[in-house]
Amino acid sequence: MTPTVTFAIIIVVVALSFDFLNGFHDAANSIATVVSTRVLSPRVAVLWAAFFNFVAAFTFGTAVARTMGKGMIRLEGVNLYVILAGLLGAILWDILTWYYGLPVSSSHALMGGYAGAAIAKAGWGVILLNGWTRMLIFIIVSPAIGFVLGGGLMLAVYWIFKAWSPQRLDKYFRKLQLFSAAAYSFGHGTNDAQKTMGIIAGTLFTAGILKKFYIPYWVVLMAYAAISMGTMAGGWRIVKTMGMKITQLKPVGGFCAETAAAVSLLGTAMAGIPVSTTHTIAGGIMGVGSVQRFSAVHWGVARSIMWAWVLTIPISGFVSYGVFLLIHRFFPAA
Repeated sequence: MTPTVTFAIIIVVVALSFDFLNGFHDAANSIATVVSTRVLSPRVAVLWAAFFNFVAAFTFGTAVARTMGKGMIRLEGVNLYVILAGLLGAILWDILTWYYGLPVSSSHALMGGYAGAAIAKAGWGVILLNGWTRMLIFIIVSPAIGFVLGGGLMLAVYWIFKAWSPQRLDKYFRKLQLFSAAAYSFGHGTNDAQKTMGIIAGTLFTAGILKKFYIPYWVVLMAYAAISMGTMAGGWRIVKTMGMKITQLKPVGGFCAETAAAVSLLGTAMAGIPVSTTHTIAGGIMGVGSVQRFSAVHWGVARSIMWAWVLTIPISGFVSYGVFLLIHRFFPAA
């Protein structure tokens, strides 16, 4: 085994560690609503979410993975040190935001980290603007879609079930929320695990293990397994922020928020657009809360979350830029 292949295997392990952390960090997105409405206990909820994260491996393609692997950074300007620095920057930002209970996008941390390290290596010309344009647009569009769909579904439910008593409505939507939570977790798996697949495939291609860029099926299974195990580990600090601090949810609201986010995630996954699962579900929760009454949303909490969204890409990029320079200092060949 050559030193290059050994180094590539180490980076794949780091990438899978990030994928695990992604599932751990974003577990709140998958379970916050169903836990806060007390439809499922936390333990059952994470198992439910992890199962549907993994099921996504067998039902969706790899369009997002291809975009992430070769659609945002010129591969000829990347080496294995760039990929390692990008992953480490994303991991550091994820750990910091988890500690403070901020539901930021692990996906955007990975994108920012990858870009920052690549710029440190090859300059701004390494960035593929076309791939970044769609992603940056969807930083705004993704939560907006969640907000509009969540609010629209909530209004539709109020109108369709206006003759029902609150007790009957609650009982009915407790059952439906099992399906909406499953759909959201499925969407989470189709989008987030694919981003790590793209990074791993890029690593294998850069190391010469793959002669052309594609996503091997064993990479698909490893990425989905890692994110599912991370989801099972759970990130309880963020559950409190997502499920309880933004607005108070009932089963009908949880159903509408999860359904809105699932529709958005599945649509963008089919289009190959890497979006934030965090942004879509938070937008859905805010939309549901706004329909009940505008003051039902704790806008101070929402504002803190939005600032974290804005800062994720530049901060993770800056950290990875610094990590690459540090690596280059000790390993000039980088």
